[in-house]
Amino acid sequence: MAGLAVRLRELGAEVRVCAPADEEFAKLLAGVGVELVPFGPSARALTKATPSLPAEGLPRRAAEVIAGQFDVVIPAAEGCDVLVGTGMTPAAAGARSVAEKLGIPSVSVTFQQLTLPSPRRRPLEYPGRPLPPDVTDNRVLWDLDAQNINALFGEALNTNRASIGLPPVDNVRDYVIGDQPWLATDPVLDPWQQTPDLDVVQTGAWILPDERPLPADLEAFLEAGEPPVYVGFGSMPLHGSTDAAQVAVEAVRAQGRRVLVSRGWADLGLIDAQDDCFAVGDINHQALFGRVAAVVHHGGAGTTTTATGAGAPQVVVPQLADQPYWADRVAGLGIGAAHDGPTPTFESLSAALTTALTSETGARAAAIAATIRTDGAAVAAKLLLDAIS
Repeated sequence: MAGLAVRLRELGAEVRVCAPADEEFAKLLAGVGVELVPFGPSARALTKATPSLPAEGLPRRAAEVIAGQFDVVIPAAEGCDVLVGTGMTPAAAGARSVAEKLGIPSVSVTFQQLTLPSPRRRPLEYPGRPLPPDVTDNRVLWDLDAQNINALFGEALNTNRASIGLPPVDNVRDYVIGDQPWLATDPVLDPWQQTPDLDVVQTGAWILPDERPLPADLEAFLEAGEPPVYVGFGSMPLHGSTDAAQVAVEAVRAQGRRVLVSRGWADLGLIDAQDDCFAVGDINHQALFGRVAAVVHHGGAGTTTTATGAGAPQVVVPQLADQPYWADRVAGLGIGAAHDGPTPTFESLSAALTTALTSETGARAAAIAATIRTDGAAVAAKLLLDAIS
């Protein structure tokens, strides 16, 4: 979203972003001079405290999210010409309701295609609402998906909509998606196959150019030996793995490689004082990933896209949501390995690294990198301004 904001400002638009007030988000937006209007609880605190929210807690949490949005986003969006909404279903439904209340157009955007109905794949499952394993007709499963979303979020959304004078929504999922959803992913990494039931605009991934230099001590580490393997899991706390740093460092060392450990929300750190390891915090991945032997990560859309664009072989250790999908895409393209499950062991991570570090994988990663687009945010910004003008 910061990438889109920068491109919109380059075209002369004023931009404000409503998001949780986590330090990382505030720092990111402040760095590009974009106003942050904070709302809701800390994303980091919720992620670290809630390994998996039980199904009975989802409607209550959804109601809180939507109410919080109405309190903050309605005044923030007054006077605006268009609203871009994204996020989990309740957040996106709340955002689109704000636009409806204010009488301004809105665009629904997703950073992965798994929430867009397609006859080619099954929907994602919600906690406590598994899809029947014996049903193979994906259209039937997507109908069940709509019913599940209504059951989980319909009352929360419609109660809040009534409080601001809006009529109820019959199909929450389709309301969130809208008539023409945007898919902000790279068409090579994440190709959308057209379906007659849905008019999707694929803009390319929204990438915020990162001009920050790498710290001097990291530069010195990189120059001191062969390219290291980067290990970091971003915003994933790794609830199921208490020794992830130990496992990762030992598995990388067993490959004869040096290690870069990224702290992230899992609070990873060095396991000893040997000089073949280095720990980093928030860092310029765009500058770094082209200088490492491989990237071991959780499979977030942003990290996957950045690593792919840098030509870095990958090992994806997916934790939840869309991350198994990105792991499969990486493996399917031959640019890395998909780890089996969210909890790495020395043996399982070693096997995945063995695949990722082959010369064949490296050559394929370099070839795919040359096809990854970098203009997605600029494309989206122009589309947005053309639409409202």
